[in-house]
Amino acid sequence: QVQLVESGGGLVQAGGSLRLSCVASGTISSINTMGWYRQAPGKQRELVASITTGRIPNYADSVKGRFTISRDSAKNTVFLQMNSLKAEDTGVYYCRYLWGTVYWGQGTQVTVSS
Repeated sequence: QVQLVESGGGLVQAGGSLRLSCVASGTISSINTMGWYRQAPGKQRELVASITTGRIPNYADSVKGRFTISRDSAKNTVFLQMNSLKAEDTGVYYCRYLWGTVYWGQGTQVTVSS
């Protein structure tokens, strides 16, 4: 079992920045992929960014150049630095852990006011 706890969400004006953190605990594989997904009201959950234990990142086209994902594998923590936020970035952001099985965090709300 893996537990994920997100933090760092909040309300910010368009153009502002937020930093999300996700700490994983439990039975953590030395090889895994962690990432962030988001879900806006009335929409499906979508990938924002992910990163492997080899620190290979993957971004949604909509956030490239604005968001940066990073990780501290020693602390089983993944970060999402979000800059130049737009109203369309609003949603619940979920942390995901993948190695064989998928685990999800409870989510953290990000609201960008225009």
